[in-house]
Amino acid sequence: MAAFLKTPVKFLKGVGEVKAALLQKELNISTYEDLLFHFPFRYVDKSEFHTISEVCDTNTHYQIKGKIGRLQLTGLKRSQRLTAVLSDTTGEIELVWFKGIKWIKEYLKPGNIYIVFGKPAYFNGSYNFAHPEIEEPGDDKEELNINLLPVYYTTEALKNSFLDSKGLRKLTFQLISKIQGQIPEVLSDEVLDATKLPSREEAFRNIHYPDGKQTLIKARNRFIFEEFFFFNLKMLYTKNLRNNTVKGFIFKTVGERFNNFFSNNLPFDLTNAQKKVIKEMRRDMATGLQMNRLLQGDVGSGKTLVALMLALIAADNGFQSSLMAPTEILAQQHFNTFSKFTRGIGIEIALLTGSTRKKERGQILSALISGEIDILIGTHALIEDTVQFKNLGFVVIDEQHRFGVAQRARLWQKNTQPPHILIMTATPIPRTLAMTIYGDLEVSKIDELPPGRKPIITHHTTESQRLRVFGFIKEQIKQGRQIYIVYPLIEESETLDLNFLKDGFESITRAFPLPEYAVSMVHGKMKQAVKDFEMARFVKGETHIMVATTVIEVGVDVPNASVMLIENAERFGLAQLHQLRGRVGRGAESSYCILMTGDKVSEEGKKRIQAMLSSTDGFAIAEMDMKLRGAGDMQGLKQSGMPEFKIADILRDEKVLTYSKNLADTILNNDPLLQSSSNQIMLSHLNTLALVKGKWGRIG
Repeated sequence: MAAFLKTPVKFLKGVGEVKAALLQKELNISTYEDLLFHFPFRYVDKSEFHTISEVCDTNTHYQIKGKIGRLQLTGLKRSQRLTAVLSDTTGEIELVWFKGIKWIKEYLKPGNIYIVFGKPAYFNGSYNFAHPEIEEPGDDKEELNINLLPVYYTTEALKNSFLDSKGLRKLTFQLISKIQGQIPEVLSDEVLDATKLPSREEAFRNIHYPDGKQTLIKARNRFIFEEFFFFNLKMLYTKNLRNNTVKGFIFKTVGERFNNFFSNNLPFDLTNAQKKVIKEMRRDMATGLQMNRLLQGDVGSGKTLVALMLALIAADNGFQSSLMAPTEILAQQHFNTFSKFTRGIGIEIALLTGSTRKKERGQILSALISGEIDILIGTHALIEDTVQFKNLGFVVIDEQHRFGVAQRARLWQKNTQPPHILIMTATPIPRTLAMTIYGDLEVSKIDELPPGRKPIITHHTTESQRLRVFGFIKEQIKQGRQIYIVYPLIEESETLDLNFLKDGFESITRAFPLPEYAVSMVHGKMKQAVKDFEMARFVKGETHIMVATTVIEVGVDVPNASVMLIENAERFGLAQLHQLRGRVGRGAESSYCILMTGDKVSEEGKKRIQAMLSSTDGFAIAEMDMKLRGAGDMQGLKQSGMPEFKIADILRDEKVLTYSKNLADTILNNDPLLQSSSNQIMLSHLNTLALVKGKWGRIG
């Protein structure tokens, strides 16, 4: 049966070698299974027709049967439009095409009857249909004998080879007629009984050609559940497999260096949240299993201090640690922090980046091999083959979504036995997404700020109040504070009316002239050395104002900075706005985030601004961000391995996601490696899943 699904699609009648190659190129369809999983994106109810006189709502789709009148082609070659008039007994309506004109012009025959389906637009006092679906009546409905007709996503190249939605429909109908007894089940009888879902074969039939809306809903629910269930099962099974096969170093001792630091160098009392996550990780490191843990914590919550204390435990047990950061600035900052906090307790720390000089690099590499270095901090330079440790036992990845899976893996392969892994992120992740992306990791959260931190005061203002804002900034500078001013663009855009960085820099230097004020500028297109120089000037307090793009979003720690002014704030995503706001409020003084917008702001922009004004909680902001933008568009998540489901939607189908995870949990609690005879069917399917699916949230 499985062989049927792997049959090349070229063997379907009407496909052949040429169309098969095109299907592979355009839609990644190469087998019968691929075609079955090319689900319709909607359905046309062929039992329901409207008349032209009933068209009255631009938010409604209409299906109309009428006669095509005159065709008219207007405009130059690159801006042509084709119009046609559709008429029935109640009136006329215009049809318009701006693309695929050649194909449409050849297809339409004036005087013939066609079925038109689309959503109308209202223009110049009348309704029209732009790029409607259009087909001749008769063939499909009589041939398929159904009312809910599937509509498939296609491309211009496929349309030119007669593989439009109708062409794909003929292929899927032909394939569905062949599937009886050919589709192996992948869910156990127990899971099917518990979920009351249809069989896989029945679901394939009814998702393509349902005999009614209820059978369609059941078929869709089957595949939504199946995607989520096997995703969760794969993650949790992989975790169990790792725990059974990968041994971890046992850190039994909390020794002299940790206790010395805790008694003499700890800069402030730990928060209860920090104490809790340190206990969780100490417990992990004592079990004999490899720790794989994600540490979420808002900007300034004290994640770095937690990482340092765990590195000290590693050192007390005779192991080295490494911390990899995404930028040289952040790596340097971590190095400075670790060095300052560990002064006098016998810990050797080194910094390795792309800028490290050859002689110094050689000394560091030699000291690593000999074990003289206890903690190595750096950037991507840490994963180079020449970097070898004597006994690497603990690895920290900061802002891990900025590294690829392969890059991260190379770091913890620096030892024959994998080290304990701690991933840190200051990008808050909603609970649903954390469960999905990091399902095979243990998750810790620091959800309170260190004592003495004052909440950041957030204001919304418009361009008309700029002089007032500048006056406030001057007052802050007089009090010895520093300022960030962030722009969304580097250079002027012809398509976006935004204040751009270079023009903004000139305006700021005019408003804040030398010698009274000093202004720095940093953006992503600068050479690294120049960027680091400008950043260093600001960190040392040599400049009062830092004009920047979002390059400063992650990692810059300047406790003296008290104001974050974000230009065109309505153009930023919520996660970015929150990350930028977190660059201030890192000292004991009151800090401010000023969101400056134009006078006209879109409804979505207004919602983002209001969210920023209503909360400083990064996790609450992340939940709002997901509701506004959807899971797939949230900043940083695509890089961290956001799974792309064919039919399931994390936001829309959250209840199914939670149910599927709980069911997978229950099954694996009773049978951790799916060894029972009833679970063999699911284990077999897990082993056929693409390898990339198994790495969606993996770090080891």
